Amino acid sequence: MKDFIEELTWRGMIHDIMPGTREQLLKEPTPTYVGIDPTADSLHIGHLVSIMMLKHLQRFGHKPIALVGGATGMIGDPSMKSAERKLLDEESLRHNEECIKKQLSRFLDFDSGEPDCALLVDNYDWMKEFSFINFIRDVGKHITVNYMMSKDSVRKRLNAEDREGMSFTEFSYQLVQGYDFLYLYKNYGCRLQMGGSDQWGNITTGTELIRRILGGEAYAMTCPLITKADGTKFGKTEKGNVWLDASYTSPYAFYQFWLNVADEDAKRYIKIFTFLPREEIEDLIVRQDSAPESRVLQKRLAQEVTTMVHGKEEYDKAVEASSVLFGKNTHDILARLDERTFLSVFDGVPTFPISKSSLPCGIIDALAEKTSVFSSKGECKKMIQGGGLSINKEKVTDIGARITPEDIMDGKYILVQKGKKEYFILKVE
Repeated sequence: MKDFIEELTWRGMIHDIMPGTREQLLKEPTPTYVGIDPTADSLHIGHLVSIMMLKHLQRFGHKPIALVGGATGMIGDPSMKSAERKLLDEESLRHNEECIKKQLSRFLDFDSGEPDCALLVDNYDWMKEFSFINFIRDVGKHITVNYMMSKDSVRKRLNAEDREGMSFTEFSYQLVQGYDFLYLYKNYGCRLQMGGSDQWGNITTGTELIRRILGGEAYAMTCPLITKADGTKFGKTEKGNVWLDASYTSPYAFYQFWLNVADEDAKRYIKIFTFLPREEIEDLIVRQDSAPESRVLQKRLAQEVTTMVHGKEEYDKAVEASSVLFGKNTHDILARLDERTFLSVFDGVPTFPISKSSLPCGIIDALAEKTSVFSSKGECKKMIQGGGLSINKEKVTDIGARITPEDIMDGKYILVQKGKKEYFILKVE
């Protein structure tokens, strides 16, 4: 067996690891699982670390098990939470599960039939018939309250100054997750669970249950919780999470997220979120250090991750869309943008409604009377005469020019540019 642990170590993807884990992985192909609770109907880039671990695992000849937590998602993991999470109803959870399953299938091979073919499971399937009495008798009696209280996820919540306390529902989460490991160990030969470093307590509860109930030996490994160089949370923007679903975060916005990470972050992220070999990554870092303005690391990182998540066609579109703001002769590129990408590129740009029935219309009237792009006709006239006004990235040189229905892009929008950086959208209604 190739050394999976060595690969993850140089990539900076190991935080804690139980003794014996490396020896087990080198000895034989080892079924290994990662759990994801379906709290939303899309994964976000915070989940990508675990997904990358499973992808590496499969590349190294081991069997990945992706567990979608239909049961644990009904409880809510207290790890890294300052307050109890709002519980979702069963219908919402089932919808979220189906969406997540489809996303995971884009990253892992579930269909080849090879020994390392990935497996997708849902813990609701084995928890739904478990009565409360049976669970506390058959599982709960093997783990003491003292043991459960010692876990960081519990202790931090109970010791917080402005705590609301912890419900029994949340307190029981580690037992339910621990039973998942026990079930997968018994039924699928799963010997290892991986997850974020905040999951260490939950994972080791599973290894303890396996030891106490079955006398078996299982292992635990966690990856660091990824943060930015300034210590702030990774994957968060002003608009919230960066999602893998294109309907929540467009491929253009996704690409821009990676393109704009700081240099130090790019050096870490390119190891974690790509499969580029060590030599190539080290060469990119040397090139970046010698010419930071080239942003070769960010460009390659954005290319690899966007292509992996959304495909090469969407990556190419995102690169082309990026040139609209800064390139020349971009009218044709602008016209090719779909509505989703157009709105992503010009996110936050002031938008003014204009009636389609009012077109054609003199450009000065349209921008200074029918809308307030300009505060006065004189200001608009002066901007045109100075060569500073463009419509749909084409410079306007005639103060008598008109905006016509032919200027409408995608049936809805007209882009106005004042000077080099100031944009406005006319939304045709």
